[in-house]
Amino acid sequence: MTTAPQSSPSLPQRVLGVLSAAEHAIKPNYTGVVIGAIFFAWSVSPSLLPRTWIFQGLVSGISAVIGYGVGCVLEWAFRKWAWPRIPARTRARVRLAQPGDRIRQIVKLVIVLGAALGAAAILARSARWQRDLQVLMGMEPTETSSYLRAELLAAATVALVIGLFRLVRWLIRTIVRVLNINWHIPRAIALPAGFVVVVVLSVMLFQGVLAKAFFSVANSAFSVRNSNTSPAAVQPVQPERSGSPGSLAPWDTLGSEGRWFVSFVPTAERIAQVTGAPARDPIRVYAGLESAENPEAIAELVVKELDRTRAWDRKVLVMVTTTGTGWVDSTTAESIEYMYGGDSAIAATQYSYLPSVLSFLSDKSKAAEAGRLLVHAVHERWAQLPPDARPKLLVYGESLGSQGSEAAFTGLDDIRTLVDGVLWVGPPNSNRLWNQFTTRRDPGTPEILPIYADGLIVRFAADAPDLNRPPTAWIDPRIAYLQHASDPIVWWSSDLLFEQPDWLREPRGSDVSKSIRWWPVVTFWQVSADLAHAQKVPSGHGHRYGTLVLDGWVSVVQPENWNPDLEARVRQALNEDSDWEIEHK
Repeated sequence: MTTAPQSSPSLPQRVLGVLSAAEHAIKPNYTGVVIGAIFFAWSVSPSLLPRTWIFQGLVSGISAVIGYGVGCVLEWAFRKWAWPRIPARTRARVRLAQPGDRIRQIVKLVIVLGAALGAAAILARSARWQRDLQVLMGMEPTETSSYLRAELLAAATVALVIGLFRLVRWLIRTIVRVLNINWHIPRAIALPAGFVVVVVLSVMLFQGVLAKAFFSVANSAFSVRNSNTSPAAVQPVQPERSGSPGSLAPWDTLGSEGRWFVSFVPTAERIAQVTGAPARDPIRVYAGLESAENPEAIAELVVKELDRTRAWDRKVLVMVTTTGTGWVDSTTAESIEYMYGGDSAIAATQYSYLPSVLSFLSDKSKAAEAGRLLVHAVHERWAQLPPDARPKLLVYGESLGSQGSEAAFTGLDDIRTLVDGVLWVGPPNSNRLWNQFTTRRDPGTPEILPIYADGLIVRFAADAPDLNRPPTAWIDPRIAYLQHASDPIVWWSSDLLFEQPDWLREPRGSDVSKSIRWWPVVTFWQVSADLAHAQKVPSGHGHRYGTLVLDGWVSVVQPENWNPDLEARVRQALNEDSDWEIEHK
């Protein structure tokens, strides 16, 4: 008897077969896929800064996996609580009305293909949003084809996170099985016990072992970098600078940023050439982590260096709380030095080997301690001078440095008692005083550019004209905050997870996309990714403030005989020096 040849399966059948095999291996939750696709779509909407496809892939992957988890929880909650409460007759009708296996497979295929194709389509739209934002900031526009690679990276991120979750779930089930079968512990007790054991072990592993190991390795790595010195950084011979032969802070103890700070200084000749008036060599005092044995001794060493260099005889003395590595913005320092013809002194200390982001995560209290010790040690010595023989005492801090120097003061009255002016640039959202001023801003003024107490003491600016708003009296001592609407360091906060901030309810800043929206959880990850690009945009955007610091200093402590022509020449010199520094540092 001849057996009839079996017909080969059709293409749709083969596709459904492959889908069935993949489904068996992966075991996806389709409610999670749908919600994850929604979170993915939210994540590709514009944020504060343009994103590369790599960061977009990471942000979208994390957002999608969070959405997937939300979908899984919603389905579980429905099956656990809602479904049993539905009348039995209705549940029976629903079961009878369910489509066959083939229809269900087709629906699942549509969901998967819809998620994949929809992700590609929304990424193409996102590429256009990114180009709009790049044009707004004067950057090179991205290409749509390269941006589509973000989908592959997002898929890999989702697979990795879900794989780790399933590994943790397997560990919990294994522990529960051991407790239940081997130790005869009731399952009702073994299940929560297994969960607690895995959670405690995970927390201990990440916080107690991995986190400490990470920051220990990072600290060691950056301490090596701290020993490196740019070839352009040469030990000064001028007694007005720390690290010179007569300095109490030896050159090799200043750290990489400290050595650059005291070596790259405009000379009296350079200042006179720019300003057209006689000038002095500026004083720069610096103490690194290795210059003294502890933070208190470092602050005391700075005061001794100020005594040695006769800094108290200068017109202005600026106390700088540095960023994590001990960095001081050269444009900020030179602005004061050009403005006052070199008749100035600047004092700064190093409190960490780590960059600001890692310092913020590991121990931001070090910045606060360094700021407090420096300000109070210098002020104590300054207060001993006759009132008519004191330099103007000023405070400066950028990014984490602003948080550190804010910690030196309890409030406005304390600032007005201790110093003659303050300039804080790109303050983190967690800054205590900044938060107080912003929260209590005058009604009707936006969070990105608030007016506090009619601008009487404190003012906020994104560009130079903002420093003159409102057109009312600004009494001394003046406090100025410089903050861009597109600076993620200013606007990043854990509150973004579940709360829409005012700056996303109110009209957007001039360099922020009008299409930006707040989405729960997703916006937090978007702005978190923006932090890595905060300084990778042109000056005037993000965390790049450029010569706006000159405008800030002029508004806070304008010197005599200051005029538009002199300001233009100083600004040009600052730009030239900045270009030189970028090339040689």
